[in-house]
Amino acid sequence: MRPGGYGGCGVAEHLMTLGEVHTALLRNSTAVSTTDTEALLDLVQGRRVRRSERPIAHAQSPDRHIGVDCALAGTGARVRGVGTVCTRATITGGHVAQASAYVRVVRGDAGRRLPWSHYLAAPGTIETIGKIDAASITDAMLRGEPGEALNLDAIGNRTLDQVQLDHRLDHRPAFRTARTRLRWAAGPGESTTLSFSLDDPTTRTLRLPRTDLDDRATAAFCEDLALHDWLLTTLLTMVESRPAGSARADTVARIRPAIDFLLHLWMPAARTDPALQELWRDVERRPGFTRQWRVNVDRIRDQLALATIERLGR
Repeated sequence: MRPGGYGGCGVAEHLMTLGEVHTALLRNSTAVSTTDTEALLDLVQGRRVRRSERPIAHAQSPDRHIGVDCALAGTGARVRGVGTVCTRATITGGHVAQASAYVRVVRGDAGRRLPWSHYLAAPGTIETIGKIDAASITDAMLRGEPGEALNLDAIGNRTLDQVQLDHRLDHRPAFRTARTRLRWAAGPGESTTLSFSLDDPTTRTLRLPRTDLDDRATAAFCEDLALHDWLLTTLLTMVESRPAGSARADTVARIRPAIDFLLHLWMPAARTDPALQELWRDVERRPGFTRQWRVNVDRIRDQLALATIERLGR
């Protein structure tokens, strides 16, 4: 059953879907093999890792569901949410690891906590107990104010750490780069247009327009967006960190990891559900991911060309 379905329980009112995606360079000096990738993502015993090789190597762990019974952000202790959060991990191109945690929030009718069997019938769904203001919960989650409430950040971090700390990795990443976090929300109360913002050097916020697609497809779009935001952020850091007066050879050495590890991974919307392709077009119009990527790839090529000319001149 897909997340958000209430098998045999009628259709509960969908209030919102909330999620977080954490993205980082895999802690390994080389691209991990197919065999090791599957072992790293074998997070649920008895369920297979999903893999694809075209247009680029991509593997995804089985979904794991984490039981929660807690207050919801933005409501103090007045509103509880009970159910399960869906979390999973992915590895792209043998180099980039991601972990995603997301949940559909639906309005509860019982006014009390029900047996766990009720909540397990709808994996990836939280049912509310108490009078709820959906907008305040969405705003608080996107601001990152969980407090003692539902904490998708902790769930996603734990999933990513499980992959990054695995003994199969040599824990010698080829270069240093920051882990980024994308918080996202989608639902009937959201805007009709996509809104993407950079909150700080490593945190992003995404508000999605109303969509009737299931939560897995929406989460996959957010994972793809988070991947390309991380690639662009990492590339910009490499290109713009040249100290004044540094030698051209030092500059080339600093940007070489981008050539070896990053440039071939840029394939936006390669795995996006066709019904969500328009959202990628919104991203390309503003803030214009691919335009900025191409400008900086050209800067790298210019640096390599100048280094070659200087070497030939000597």
